[in-house]
Order: sequence, then structure tokens, then C-alpha cells
Amino acid sequence: MSENYKAAGYGSFDIEFGQQAAILVVDFQLAFTDTAFPMGDLPLVDKAVDQTSKLLDVARSAGVPVASCYTAYNSPKDMPLWKVAAVREEFFYGHPCTEIDPRVHDAEHDFVFCKNAPSIFFNTPLTTFLIKHRVDTVIVTGCVTSGCIRASVIDAFSHGYRVFVPEDCVGDVDERPHHDNLRDMARRYAEITDAAAMIRRLGGVEAGARAARG
Repeated sequence: MSENYKAAGYGSFDIEFGQQAAILVVDFQLAFTDTAFPMGDLPLVDKAVDQTSKLLDVARSAGVPVASCYTAYNSPKDMPLWKVAAVREEFFYGHPCTEIDPRVHDAEHDFVFCKNAPSIFFNTPLTTFLIKHRVDTVIVTGCVTSGCIRASVIDAFSHGYRVFVPEDCVGDVDERPHHDNLRDMARRYAEITDAAAMIRRLGGVEAGARAARG
């Protein structure tokens, strides 16, 4: 963090983990993870999918709720005025690019739904799902860091959740906006961490659950 931000008081406090966490998986759909599609050749995103897969294995074993979304539309009539060609041309219900990457998908455990705006919270059933599971802490994964991840983090923060972002579980088109947005979110809204730290945290939850079961 720059000295100017520090002097102005940004990043002055740490966010502590709460009582119940959930993993949010934002837009890890084939459009961003499969090279068959125009936006599917993104090394930062591919790395993030692999790291998120490891985190999800531990989370699911611990019984941690997982909410996973993809972006799609019925037609241009219900689509916002995206400036991204691939979204305008391919992000429609039933198109293969809207399928969740199998590396991070578990239909039996995850709550999967469609969103139609950048934030995973905007006009979706996510808040109901989180309240039902008494979630107070969200671990945000997915893509892209400067777009839908940032929007989702801001909405999570605005709803009062404790927000954690494993930097190696989110990805972007380019490293510069990826790191710039992570730094800025760390100053204002979230704790920036990594997959290993979250795995250790949730691994402790899993161990406690096993001990409780005897």
C-alpha cells in the first residue's frame, strides 16, 4: 500500500473470520476457462480455477456452503449494454460457453444459478441462500478480478459480510488490473489472502466436524 493511502487511513483494520463461511464461485464458466471460446485463453484464470478446485475439495468435505454462478441471457432484449463482444454474441441460455467448468463443479453439493449483471448478488437468490445457512463470511473466487469479482466483493461488503479474497483463486485478462484491483479491495472492503490460508482455515473446520461426529 502506498504511503499516501496509509497516511489517509486506508487499510487501517483487519477483518476477522466469522462463525460460518461460504465459498462464492463467480463465472468460472467455459467462456473464461476453455480455449475453444474467445475469452478462454487466460492463464491467470486457468491458474485460479485449479487453485479454487483445491479449496472447494476441502470446503465440501467440511460441509461449507458453496454458491456458484454463471452469466447468461435469454436474448439481447434482457442483456445490459455490455461492451464485450463475446458476451453479446455467445452468453445465451444453453450455449456451451455458459457451462460451469467441471474442475469446480459439484452438482450434488453446490447451489448453482444464473446471474445477469456483474455482481453475484444483483437480482439473484444468493442472499436467501446465505441467510438460510447463517453465513457471515464469504470467500470470493472466480473471474474476472477487475469486473465481476470486484462488483461481487463490493456487494458482499455492502450487505455486511466479512469478505475474503484468495488472490490465487481469482483471475483476470492481464496481471496489472488483477493486482491493482486486489490492492484497492484490500484498502477498503476485504482481506486479500491465498488458497493455502483458506484451506488451512477450512481444514480446521473439517477436523472439528470429524471430531464432533466421533
